Amino acid sequence: MNPRTTRLLLVIAAFLAGLVLCFTVVLLVSDRGSIPLTAPSAIGGPFRLTDQNGNAITDKDLKGRPFLVFFGFTHCPEICPTALFDISEILNKLGPDAAKVNALFVTVDPERDTPAKLKEYLSSFNPRLIGVGGDAEALTAVAKAYRVYYKKVPLKDGDYTMDHTAIVYLMDKNGQFVAPFSLKRKPEDAAADLKRYL
Repeated sequence: MNPRTTRLLLVIAAFLAGLVLCFTVVLLVSDRGSIPLTAPSAIGGPFRLTDQNGNAITDKDLKGRPFLVFFGFTHCPEICPTALFDISEILNKLGPDAAKVNALFVTVDPERDTPAKLKEYLSSFNPRLIGVGGDAEALTAVAKAYRVYYKKVPLKDGDYTMDHTAIVYLMDKNGQFVAPFSLKRKPEDAAADLKRYL
């Protein structure tokens, strides 16, 4: 084989190798390859709490339906009632499909938020909202599973408030975290988004 033919074959081989490399990079970047680039987020998990009717509720009771989770407390002056109102409006916009969704309000104030207090507080919102609480240990475990920060903050008059994460979590039918669920849009748009997970 003469040197010119050898050189031509090497150029063709290099070109083909470049094409293969380029194609592989495109597959990985477009996430069409068979190897996942990221692992699913470890948010959520097993829990056992008590609802506003005094009944035990676990993560297994929510399986089979997508659900929203919001952490707060009944003495919250603004953020919590606003979020619960917005969630109520979304559930209202879902109409009959609201029965295919769960919405959980988890208290971070076990001292004051008894089942009776949660029931009274939630009577102002959509009846599909489930209020849950438990002892300090159970709530610490749930907050850790959802990566929620909360802290008791003393006030000057001897009372206290709670500082806490104010994210609405969207979980799928299997209890897997999907994404933070935005309430900063029209209720009908949020309801349409939620319907995609039914």
